[in-house]
Amino acid sequence: MTLLVDKRAVARAFGRAATHYDRHAALQRLSGDALLALAPLHTGKKVLDAGCGTGWYSHVWRQRGKQVTALDLSAQMLQQARQNNAADHYLLGDIDALPFASASMDMVWSNLVVQWSDTLRAALSQFTRVLKPEGCLLFSTLSAGSLYEVHHAWSHIDNGAHANHFLNEQEIATTCAEYHLKCQSQVITLHFPDALSAMRSLKGIGATHLHQGRESHLLTRQRLAQLEKHWPRDAQGFRLSYHLMYGVSS
Repeated sequence: MTLLVDKRAVARAFGRAATHYDRHAALQRLSGDALLALAPLHTGKKVLDAGCGTGWYSHVWRQRGKQVTALDLSAQMLQQARQNNAADHYLLGDIDALPFASASMDMVWSNLVVQWSDTLRAALSQFTRVLKPEGCLLFSTLSAGSLYEVHHAWSHIDNGAHANHFLNEQEIATTCAEYHLKCQSQVITLHFPDALSAMRSLKGIGATHLHQGRESHLLTRQRLAQLEKHWPRDAQGFRLSYHLMYGVSS
């Protein structure tokens, strides 16, 4: 049975992160820049940034001469995008129920957002609905294997959930094929000076909402020491790895 995502809780998590989001958004920049590199030449003007956050890529597309509508589930994120003068239009909304007419957009752009959808199919169905017949869809999302280090370190302390799990690459590729999207995968590994910094990076981008709910976990000094002991690391520091999938109109 599909677990419906608590969209209000997701919006609150990202709302709390809105004012400091850009300071922690290294992954979003790396993912977004990789997605930009996959974008085909497209002459259409109307772009929907679905899940715009603070509007970083809304601004990028606007600089490229596009007319950008920035949409986000979080009012606070949308306010940051407004303050950044990132787009031409701003709209509070849910990617699973886009408030736009069918065939009204030339391009839909969505960077690291669809993992907050009820299902990938629900989001892609909405994206393709609002696209014009020759429109272009570009999205990125996380896949299974992401945040392995969080799961691994906490597994030595308790049996609770401390990070979300994601669809595997084959599941994402199969759904993309239904919508005639080409897929690419990538692994990005970030490094931090300690385990606490790694966890704070997740909080800094609002990615702390757990779909299956959260128990109360007080991070005592003893627990933190255990996390430090078991957190995977290499010569560059404490790792946090993300498995990404990119989908682009074929």
